[in-house]
Amino acid sequence: MLKGIKGTGATSSARVKDRYLPVGMEEQGEMTFRIQIRFLLVGSLILLLSASIICGARKMQRLSNGMWGGQHIRIQIADGSAQVEYDCANGEISGPFTVDRQGHFSWNGFFIREHPGPIRRDEVPSKQPAIYSGSIAGDTMTLTVKLADAGDLIDSFTLKRGSPGRVWKCK
Repeated sequence: MLKGIKGTGATSSARVKDRYLPVGMEEQGEMTFRIQIRFLLVGSLILLLSASIICGARKMQRLSNGMWGGQHIRIQIADGSAQVEYDCANGEISGPFTVDRQGHFSWNGFFIREHPGPIRRDEVPSKQPAIYSGSIAGDTMTLTVKLADAGDLIDSFTLKRGSPGRVWKCK
């Protein structure tokens, strides 16, 4: 059914505009337009949030070379790897040494138990995969060391940048 009839002489702009539209078509057009605007706004918000998350995730900082030390631990970072010394153990951490915007990190490496007394020539060290995680605030690092396979907690430490720490090796 058509609104208005061709040739009725209607002069109002609304009637001319609606002259050949089926009944209800103008309202449907407005609804469709509103829905399209909402989809456009929601899509734009999703894109903005995605971009901010992606950009935020990339704001990682690299830890510079140097020494960190605390009670029973010393870490020497140099050229993309780190050597860890404990009282009766040692370890290795593979870089890169990245820290997120909140100062949190999680690095992969190894934990190697030592024992007192001499080391035999044919002795193979018990090198176990480990996760070194924690946070850095200023010149203080809080570090937790766990075995990767079993999830066993080795220990938690507080280290200071530039400090040699206090390590008592097994004898």
